[in-house]
Amino acid sequence: MGGSRSSTHKRVVVRKLNKTLLRGFVDPASYLAPEGIEILDQEGHLVAIPLEEIKGVFFVRDFEGNPQRTERKVFRSRPRLAGLWVRMTFKDQEVLEALVPNNLLAISPLGFLVTPPDAYSNNLKAFIPRTALEGMEVLGIISNGVVRRGLRKSHQLSGDEPRSAEQVGLLFPSVPPADK
Repeated sequence: MGGSRSSTHKRVVVRKLNKTLLRGFVDPASYLAPEGIEILDQEGHLVAIPLEEIKGVFFVRDFEGNPQRTERKVFRSRPRLAGLWVRMTFKDQEVLEALVPNNLLAISPLGFLVTPPDAYSNNLKAFIPRTALEGMEVLGIISNGVVRRGLRKSHQLSGDEPRSAEQVGLLFPSVPPADK
């Protein structure tokens, strides 16, 4: 690894479905492939791991974390960051809530890059392969302040509000303009 290239590699802990852990480094721009991931382990060996064996790839602050700290797996209240608030149920029935970007272009067909609920934990982000999940449900859509303010200023369409003659009837039948 060259000097400038090594700075782009991120620390990860790969949690496998068989409960084993593998610590190492990945290039966040190219670690993921349909057949699995490539990780440079702590001994300097390049290891390929099939996606079907992975429960999660956790981008971490450091490899050891804080063993005395119990990590939260669900949000205590409504998340403050923008995104889709989801609850993922793994094949082993473990549950993890997280935030997924509210951008369909950012969602990979291989899995989900999520922000875990505990902002103070060792885990910064996690990639969860679709193959590790039994189910996933959206609990809420958390918007940023700009979108929320825009929604507050607009009025919801109700049956007793006057409708514009130019309005297209997508959800409601079109009302012909009144003759003057």
